[in-house]
Amino acid sequence: MVLNTIGVEAEINGYVYSLRPTLVNGKVVGEIISKKEITIGESGEVLGNIKTQNLTIKGKFRGNIVVSREVRITSTGKLFGNLICKNPKFIIDKGGFFDGKRISVENEEIFEINGFEKIKDIEIKVKKIYDNKEFIKSDV
Repeated sequence: MVLNTIGVEAEINGYVYSLRPTLVNGKVVGEIISKKEITIGESGEVLGNIKTQNLTIKGKFRGNIVVSREVRITSTGKLFGNLICKNPKFIIDKGGFFDGKRISVENEEIFEINGFEKIKDIEIKVKKIYDNKEFIKSDV
């Protein structure tokens, strides 16, 4: 599988759009949209917004996430922000950290990835808001 990689010493300020899985080992300030999946590596840091099908956080993320399938925060991962979702699988490994809310929405069309859209402009219709006490934690 071919990955788009943002390297350890790279810093991007702005907008990233990818048709392929994306690995962030550097720093991104802005928005990342990937049609496939995004992995924030242990040395990676994202400050902004993400929209994708699957997300794995091994590093640090601060912002809002729009995801349709799965989110995993590994033992080294830290998520500060909100998770806007249909009903994804959400896993927090032992040692992983989450400070925010999971927001279930009614308007499923927001999960379509069309490219060059602005996540901050997405209008959501809230179905239910869950606080972090309602999440499943795994001992993986």
